[in-house]
Amino acid sequence: MGAWLSMAMTEKITIATPEYWAEACKHLIKKDRVMKRLIPQFGEASLQSRGDAFVTLARSIVGQQISVKAAQTVWDRFSQLPRKITPANVLKLKVDDMRAAGLSARKVEYIVDLALHFDNGALHVKKWSEMTDDAIIEELVAIRGIGRWTAEMFLIFYLMRPNVLPLDDIGLIKAISLAYFSGEPVSRSEAKEVAANWDPWKTVATWYMWRSIDPIPVEY
Repeated sequence: MGAWLSMAMTEKITIATPEYWAEACKHLIKKDRVMKRLIPQFGEASLQSRGDAFVTLARSIVGQQISVKAAQTVWDRFSQLPRKITPANVLKLKVDDMRAAGLSARKVEYIVDLALHFDNGALHVKKWSEMTDDAIIEELVAIRGIGRWTAEMFLIFYLMRPNVLPLDDIGLIKAISLAYFSGEPVSRSEAKEVAANWDPWKTVATWYMWRSIDPIPVEY
């Protein structure tokens, strides 16, 4: 799943699981032969959401194009700079201090831009629950350093939207190739055709596809 990383949080966090999970699993088992075999293998495990929106997106920026271990180290250093990671507190930090924590000049710019979007009300955080997936993606990709893939991961792992299909995700495409095409290369259109069976629970099916190639769930 690329650079969307599992990182330890020093603050107390609330873990949430989707209310729709059992219903979605029942539907997928009935509709899809691979899901019928795959879902029972993982028992009660399910998607989990934790943290807050700003921290989740800031961590995604920190983790871009570096290893999980390196990202963890940088995040640990960066998260100790303010008393608490909030947009307002991040905007008070000195660039030199953020660079000393291990952030590149570009990532400093991205995180500052992210903080500005949250702080000045450019993001409609309180309205996200009423907005469509595409509308939220459009809002997020306007932030420097956040592309469609990161926005889709945010929809899945933070907002827990039920019907997200991240076709740019290498892990998902690999899993579909192995499970449905005997390891043969898979095009986006072929992946979409497979996923048509998963509607309206593409997020849940995607989560199980990830599990099929990495049995340990990623936590965010």
